[in-house]
Amino acid sequence: QVQLVESGGGLVQAGGSLRLSCACSGRTFSSYAMGWFRQAPGKEREFVATFTWREGFTYYADSVKGRFTISRDNAKNTLYLQMNSLKPEDTAVYYCALQRTYGGNRYSVTAYDYWGQGTQVTVSS
Repeated sequence: QVQLVESGGGLVQAGGSLRLSCACSGRTFSSYAMGWFRQAPGKEREFVATFTWREGFTYYADSVKGRFTISRDNAKNTLYLQMNSLKPEDTAVYYCALQRTYGGNRYSVTAYDYWGQGTQVTVSS
C-alpha cells in the first residue's frame, strides 16, 4: 500500500512563492514516476509537473514552465513543488500522485495509481 500526504499550501499574494511537499510511505521504491496535479473550482484536474525516478526526467505544463520546479529528496522519500511568481490563476487544490509503472499518458490523471488528499493553494491579486 502507498500513502501520499501533501503539505505546504496556503494563502499568498501574487508574485509570491510556496513550496509544496508530498511525503511518501509504503511501497514506493519500485514506482516509475511521481507528479503534481491541480484542480480549481468547477474545473477538471490538470497536470502540473512530473518526475521520473529512474531517468530523472522532468515534465511541466506550459502554464507553469519557468515558474515551478519539481524535485525529490530520496533520503526523506519526499517530493517537492517549488512555486515562484505565483498568479491568481494558480489557485487550486494541489495533489501529488504516483505512477506505478511505465506507460500511459503522463499528462493524464489516468496514468497515476495513487493520490494524496490535496493541499489548498490560494493566490490573491
